[in-house]
Amino acid sequence: MEIRIAGITEESIMDGPGLRLVIFTQGCPHRCPGCHNEDTHDVNGGYPIAVEDLFNHIKQLAARNKLLQGVTFSGGEPFLQPRPLAHLAKRLKAQGLDIVTYSGFTFEQLTAMAVKRKSIGQLLKYTDLLVDGLYREAERDLGLAFRGSRNQRLIDIKATLAANKVILWEDAAKKLWA
Repeated sequence: MEIRIAGITEESIMDGPGLRLVIFTQGCPHRCPGCHNEDTHDVNGGYPIAVEDLFNHIKQLAARNKLLQGVTFSGGEPFLQPRPLAHLAKRLKAQGLDIVTYSGFTFEQLTAMAVKRKSIGQLLKYTDLLVDGLYREAERDLGLAFRGSRNQRLIDIKATLAANKVILWEDAAKKLWA
C-alpha cells in the first residue's frame, strides 16, 4: 500500500502538541486562498511512498528521539487518502505515538462521508486531535495554536466519538498562559 506525499518534516512544534513528525500529504480539492502549502494541491504532484517504508522510518526516528510525541497528517488533504493513513495511524498508535490530522473538511462533513467510505471513519477513529475547516484568509490569526484561521476547530476525537457531539480540545496557548 502506498501514499502520495509532498514531504516530511521530522521535527515540528507548530503542527500539534509536543514534538511531532509531520507528513504532508499530496492532493487537495479545497485550494484555499492564502494556503501556505500550495505545492500540495496537485493530486499528481509529490511522490509515492510505501506505507511500510514510512512506518519504519518513523519507528526508527522515534527510537532515536524519545521526545517525539506523535505524528501529524497535514496536507494537502489527508482525507483524500484515508485508507493508507488509517493503516499507518493504527500502527503508529501501537508504538505509543499520538495522531493529529488536519482537514479542510469539517468533522460533520467527514462523518457524513464516512457512511460511504469506511476508511474515512477509520482514520477519524485513530486520530486524537482533528484540526477541521477550511483556511479562511479573512479570519487569519497568528495567535491561534496549531491553526491558521479562527473558523478552524481543534476537536478531541476520542471525547467527541464517546459523547456523540463535538468536544473541543482546550487551546494549548490558554493552558500555557492562564
